[in-house]
Amino acid sequence: MDPIISIFNSSCQSIILRLKDDLKTIRTSRASGSLVENLIVETYGGQTKLKLMELATITTSGPSIITISPFDPSTTQDIEKAILKSPLGLSPQVQGQKINVNIPALSQEQREKFLKLIGQKIEEKRVSVRNARDNERKKIKLSFENKELTEDQKFRLEKEIDNINEKIMEEIQSIKQNKEKEIMEV
Repeated sequence: MDPIISIFNSSCQSIILRLKDDLKTIRTSRASGSLVENLIVETYGGQTKLKLMELATITTSGPSIITISPFDPSTTQDIEKAILKSPLGLSPQVQGQKINVNIPALSQEQREKFLKLIGQKIEEKRVSVRNARDNERKKIKLSFENKELTEDQKFRLEKEIDNINEKIMEEIQSIKQNKEKEIMEV
């Protein structure tokens, strides 16, 4: 495989992975640990900032409850504050050394807001893919102008880039449709 093609392919795959990670943080009506695992928690008197997944075990109890069990019980209050401060609009309930977070059903207004957010994130990633494609096409053109590629090689590489681009755009569309369906589920 040509290095230009493999570079483009790997950059597209990393864009897809970032998109999936971004979309995990958008709340649905179902409980999911990925919703809170990347929340930043200021602990130990504000001296340390860690992701929640570095401070606790995160599990789901049933379809609408996330249970958080801190490794260090002294961080329980810090975790509770971080959840309350987050833009997720969740209310944690401390029970001993565990924190339960009930995931309420989404209102229609919240669903519409999340759909817009999904649309923004999807478009950002589409632009990233297009920029990556354009960069690789510029490299191909430059190589052709420097007589490093024949005209046939140039057209073959451009066609491969376009085919990969098309597949990635279809995958992004599929991811978008699945997330939208998840949000609209009651």
